[in-house]
Amino acid sequence: MNPFEMLPVYLGYPFVQAALVVGVLVALCCSLFGVTLLLNHQSFLGDSLSHVAFGAMAISGMLQLTNNLVLTLVLTVACSILLMKRGGSGNEQGDSSLAMLSVGALALGYLLMNLFSNSANVAGDVCGVLFGSTSILTLTTADVVLSLVLAFVVIAFFVLFYHKIFLITFDEEYAKAIGLPVEEVETAMAIIMAVVIVVSMNLVGALLITALVVFPARSAMRIHHSYKSVMVSSSIISVACVLAGMLVAIVVGTPVGSTIIAVDAAVYLVIAIICHVRKI
Repeated sequence: MNPFEMLPVYLGYPFVQAALVVGVLVALCCSLFGVTLLLNHQSFLGDSLSHVAFGAMAISGMLQLTNNLVLTLVLTVACSILLMKRGGSGNEQGDSSLAMLSVGALALGYLLMNLFSNSANVAGDVCGVLFGSTSILTLTTADVVLSLVLAFVVIAFFVLFYHKIFLITFDEEYAKAIGLPVEEVETAMAIIMAVVIVVSMNLVGALLITALVVFPARSAMRIHHSYKSVMVSSSIISVACVLAGMLVAIVVGTPVGSTIIAVDAAVYLVIAIICHVRKI
């Protein structure tokens, strides 16, 4: 029997429906931030924050916290604000901060998980956190509600501050000159971005989050050249790729995170080839 013939059966399971809902919401949030990060030349900021989140989860495990999400969020938000204040990856100081924080958090997390983990399969746990795991298929109602709230906050933030984000992205000095609260908006973006990164880890893992942020935005930029069009197109591409990747992974049995990124990469490659042929 063709595995895809079982797809309607799989879609009838509540846990699959919950996973798809959360996957779509995470994709939407990542795509919105992806465009802004790319235009600000800060695409590796998300990568560094995902490593921080990995290290924070390891610290939570060491402290044997029943809910490691709180500490992970707090530490990731704090580092996000710190990196944003130091200029992200827009200068030499920002670049070095990203590199040190990224590698340091990754090494610390791996060390702590080996020293304090009670699991009999530490390598498997580490691999699951870094590259995504089947936990996306075991989501609770609370996880789904959290994702809904997150998506609402992110979308509301972008709708309410769209023009301010646009001005800050393309001309920060002009935005300051006309009295826009640049630092406050950037701090709010840093906080929301950290939350998005932490929630995204369940879907694609710490090492693959950057791809989830970058690929849809780059694909959209190959097609469109206006900020709004790129935003909308990036969101559509991201959601479509996540849905396709998750469905293939569920049916075929491949790793969810890697399958999603493979679909993202394939879509970008197809768009790049078409644009090259048509001289766009």
